[in-house]
Amino acid sequence: MTWTKIMPANPVVAVAGATGAVGAEFLRVLHDLDFPAREVRALASARSAGKKLAFDGCGHVPAGELTVQEMRPESFEGVDIALFSCGAGVSKQMREAVTAAGAVMIDNSSAFRMDADVPLVVPEVNPGDIAWHSGVIANPNCSTIQMVVALKPLYDLARITRVVVSTYQAASGAGAPAMAELYDQTREFLDGKADDELTVEAFQHRIAFNCIPHIDKFLDDDSTKEEWKMVVETKKIMGDEGIRVAATCVRVPVLRCHGEAVNVEFADEVSVEAARAALAAAPGVTVLDDVANNVYPMPGLLAGTNDTYVGRIRRDDTVEHGLALWVVADQIRKGAALNAVQIAQLLLS
Repeated sequence: MTWTKIMPANPVVAVAGATGAVGAEFLRVLHDLDFPAREVRALASARSAGKKLAFDGCGHVPAGELTVQEMRPESFEGVDIALFSCGAGVSKQMREAVTAAGAVMIDNSSAFRMDADVPLVVPEVNPGDIAWHSGVIANPNCSTIQMVVALKPLYDLARITRVVVSTYQAASGAGAPAMAELYDQTREFLDGKADDELTVEAFQHRIAFNCIPHIDKFLDDDSTKEEWKMVVETKKIMGDEGIRVAATCVRVPVLRCHGEAVNVEFADEVSVEAARAALAAAPGVTVLDDVANNVYPMPGLLAGTNDTYVGRIRRDDTVEHGLALWVVADQIRKGAALNAVQIAQLLLS
């Protein structure tokens, strides 16, 4: 059953998980896009209740402070849109309360992404899929989002048959504690501490001056769940179960912004020139591709930006119709909070 409620022009928005890294970014994005909210509620666990969060305002909500409320089932009474970044367990626990209150849950966790009745949406790629939601819309995995934003304009030139992607994922993908660990561990390492003296809590191994080819848990086929997400989510978002995706996901010592080396195989010929033109014209994409002047996207310089950046566009002669490209986006912005608020904008339109 699809949703029939008409979304008001000035909705009440709840931010669930407001004290986390993505929750804080939700608040920034609501301000930056001047989302036309009538009210914004900051929700979190009981231990954060009463905390004051600075908010720059949006819509009809003035700048000032938001007081964090403990998230309970009754917290969603009168809410129209609930932006969730609390983890899959909490999202599953609160789903019925949110939808029973008449709100639409836009969920950033992995809880519902592959459910048949839940659209998995990237607004630049499959905005029409929100038409069949039944109260929940899923925000895709961060690494999938930026890749499909870059793939969509290329797919419109010729059907994509295969994608091979290697990710260079920032600490931000593991949350605020992981970002803090990168800072602290780097300081410890530079102070001369041995590996067995370093604080290693957020990752499986030392992240300072290291790369870890392990994100999420390992599956029976020795791939990781993060890699599996990129495979199945790409098919669902692109609406093409025939796309073959091979992913290797790696955590790197970058604070925020994921990088991805993407090799794309097409059913027909796509020239570098046509690909570059299509990407340059695509919504949400910025092409940075002038190798003569050393211009290409770099994660360290793009933190806090909204677009998906593409460079190093070139032929891949190892397949009949292939291109290679390099894709960078801010994991907390486009990879999480921005994409969710853009979904909320679609609900209004």
